[in-house]
Amino acid sequence: MAESPVRCTIDLDAPGKQVGALHVPRSSNTAGWASTVVPIVTVRGGDGPTALVVGGVHGDEPEGQVAALGLAREVTPEEVPGRLIIVPCASMDAARAFTRLWPSGANLNRSFPGSPDGSPDEQLAHFFSTVLFPLADVVVDIHSGGRSGMHLPWAEMHWVEDPGQRRRMVAAMYAWNTDWCAVYIDIAGTGLLVGEAERQGKVVASAELGGGGHVTAALHRLAASGLRNVLRHEGVLAGEVATRASLGLPEQRLLMATELENYLLAPESGIWEALVDLGDRVEVGDPVGRLLFLERPDREPELVRASTAGIVCTIRAIAPTTQGDCVAVVAREADRSELD
Repeated sequence: MAESPVRCTIDLDAPGKQVGALHVPRSSNTAGWASTVVPIVTVRGGDGPTALVVGGVHGDEPEGQVAALGLAREVTPEEVPGRLIIVPCASMDAARAFTRLWPSGANLNRSFPGSPDGSPDEQLAHFFSTVLFPLADVVVDIHSGGRSGMHLPWAEMHWVEDPGQRRRMVAAMYAWNTDWCAVYIDIAGTGLLVGEAERQGKVVASAELGGGGHVTAALHRLAASGLRNVLRHEGVLAGEVATRASLGLPEQRLLMATELENYLLAPESGIWEALVDLGDRVEVGDPVGRLLFLERPDREPELVRASTAGIVCTIRAIAPTTQGDCVAVVAREADRSELD
């Protein structure tokens, strides 16, 4: 296997707390020899399990970046029986521009497992796949809807076939203590970070915490508390694991968005107007939104109707909409026993 061209400035196995960087080679019109610098933090207090925490895979999703930065800043080796590896923001240039994609147009979350000979996003993905993932027992990947989508704040997972891996992922998902949990599928291609981590047999604990280009204080608190609770649940962070019952909260509700029909796509381009709110229950055929046409004020709007019955869990946040954009997701409510 070819060696990664990405250079890490710290010893990932060393005890204590270290702050360093990943240097991803780049070249531009103003800097022929340069690198994109991606900060990385390790905290090691013992020989227990290792967790890799990643924020900012998409640059317009600050929830995970803020939570990971807080963890990196505050945690001490005495609190970590094993090892924490924290990459607060994987897509630095995109985060600076507050865009989903890299300036090159690359989507890091479609670049895995990556290639040492590929573009910079593929090189970084290859470093994650061949260096960081093999060190980790648990991979935590924190997302939101970014600027384009609003989600019910949920913890999420893919369905994985291995029963032992699936049971651990279900337990980690519920350890976020979000009101909602969701099982989802990929409708926009392959190459996800979590997909490669799952393929390597890791316990993946992911979340979609809101979105729409705005983060409330409540969402920041949820991201921080959920992240720490997942790490305690996995034995990576010391402290008592909180449960919904111990917090005085009702049981979590599980959503299944595992059919293509759950994902509603715009039939044509126009201005999106939502007619439902997150958390609303709809039946088949109910209107969830409509497309309006600036050039045709005389034209009746085009209704977008639910293809399945269930809970509205995602709504498009940007009004200008291109044909084929996902404008809403309607998920089926399910019982946790379905995940056994």
